Amino acid sequence: MKKNAAVKRIRRIWLGIAIGVICFLGSATIWVGAQALMAKSELEQAVPLASAVQQAVASGDVAAAQGAAMELGEHSRSAADHAGDPIWRVFEVVPYLGANLAAVRQLAQVVETISEGAVKPMVALTENLDLAGFSPVGGALDLDPLVQAQPVMADIDATLAQASVDVSTIDTSRVLEQVRAATEQLAAAVDSTAESVSGVNRAVQLLPAMLGADERRSYLLLFQNNAEVRATGGLPGAFAEIATENGQIQITRQESAAGIIFEEPVLDLPLETRGIYTDLVSTFMGDVTLTPQFPITGALTREMWKRTYGTEVDGVISLDPVALSYLLRATGPITLATGEVLTSDNAVQLLLTDVYANYDDPGDQDAVFASAAAAVFAALAGGQADPTALISALAQAGDERRILIWSAHEEDQKLLEGTTLTGDLPVSDASAERIGVYFNDATGAKMNTLLDTRIDVGEVTCRNDSRPYYAVDVTLANTAPLDAATSLPKSVTGPGTYGVVQGNIRTIMLVYGPPDSQNLGVSRGGERVPYHPATDLGHPVSQVTVELAPGESVTTRFYLLGGDDEHGELEIVHTPVLNLLESQELVVGCDEVER
Repeated sequence: MKKNAAVKRIRRIWLGIAIGVICFLGSATIWVGAQALMAKSELEQAVPLASAVQQAVASGDVAAAQGAAMELGEHSRSAADHAGDPIWRVFEVVPYLGANLAAVRQLAQVVETISEGAVKPMVALTENLDLAGFSPVGGALDLDPLVQAQPVMADIDATLAQASVDVSTIDTSRVLEQVRAATEQLAAAVDSTAESVSGVNRAVQLLPAMLGADERRSYLLLFQNNAEVRATGGLPGAFAEIATENGQIQITRQESAAGIIFEEPVLDLPLETRGIYTDLVSTFMGDVTLTPQFPITGALTREMWKRTYGTEVDGVISLDPVALSYLLRATGPITLATGEVLTSDNAVQLLLTDVYANYDDPGDQDAVFASAAAAVFAALAGGQADPTALISALAQAGDERRILIWSAHEEDQKLLEGTTLTGDLPVSDASAERIGVYFNDATGAKMNTLLDTRIDVGEVTCRNDSRPYYAVDVTLANTAPLDAATSLPKSVTGPGTYGVVQGNIRTIMLVYGPPDSQNLGVSRGGERVPYHPATDLGHPVSQVTVELAPGESVTTRFYLLGGDDEHGELEIVHTPVLNLLESQELVVGCDEVER
């Protein structure tokens, strides 16, 4: 009897323990569930506020930015507190449920980190900086606010870069679709913001030095004429040497490329680069933009300028008439010395078409081009531009590779790395497999205002090793009137010096594949055509020349064998041409590639 009583007592104890555990687990589950709902609610309110802060900062509404930042801070802290509960962390080991809880906790931590380490400092910085104060006064820009902002911007940039990494490491392989979607949404927002802030940080770190905060600097402005296309944009039609010191900017010399020619290359270039572009790229100032590698263009231009005028500039900055038209949105209309009024709407037409109808002498044409560039520059240096519109114009021109910068200072060039401003050959990464498509005019004329361009790309996998085939279609169309030879001025059609019939357009096309890819040939109309295969800094290059009569259009297809089946989306990096038509995805067949 005593034994049975002892057994019953033990059973009652274990039953009590079991009931207690069940009650605890039930209560804990309810608690975690409640915490999860509250964390979800806080995150849903926090994420849109980050965009609201960004928009308010961009528009200069400091009060709105402050209010949104405070709300974001409250919601992000609350979400992190709910998701950081000790019981929550215990439940993260529970199969299936735990993966979701861990992902939500990490999301909350990232949002809080962004709020504390990026949003709040950015708003505080905005409070102390007046965008209107970045307009030059008396030809000088006050550099102190930029210098003071450098450490803060560097910290903000580092915070967002780390947040981008943190989001990318969240494991969403075993979570609910809602959690996966939220993670992807946050990742996209963080990546986009981090990229924008990275650009701002580079500018804040770079501009004071370039504008002579520490020492006097000099730069060469290279104006590319897209009417005669070159790989980085156009023929270098005019140059202006500028000096900067303590934020003051002034033009010290203006010249054209005519007459700046040397018997021997001014710099030793890689043999493969010389093989593609010949020694003209390193002996004639008018051909320094034949190569798509702007760092080479910058170094060549600097050396040629030094040998001709004795000035060793600190860097080279390139822009084209399209970029000037964007800048005119910020400055407003400008009257040239010729009496012509330059506006954002007419700049490209006036500089690349009308100038050749109105002036027969190439020297006069270059003078108009140089005058227009100098007038826009003077307006910018004189504080005539609206700062917000100017930032927008510079961003658009930079994205389109219409503004390129090369610095002779290694620390400055390092800050530019990874941006479109460097004009480097395409670099592929996890997000994109990049292919370069570049053009050089071989007409010896200014006919490229009448050349339409379309670039299409596609891929197909046929091999057992899963290496993909890439196809790039380049379609060029000569839109000149059929009687172009007689109806257009010779300054546009050219005199036929290079064996091109007046009115025709001859173009050299160069396709640069990723370094791990291989050239597989070129075709037109389904038939293989001869081409020049080469390499340039490890990139396989396919080069073909096409000549089009007025009204004629031709599509040339370039084939490449990709290096790896796992790559990002195909993306084309190309010469910033004038008339680029909308591209479309190609459908590529295995039979056409492998025959």
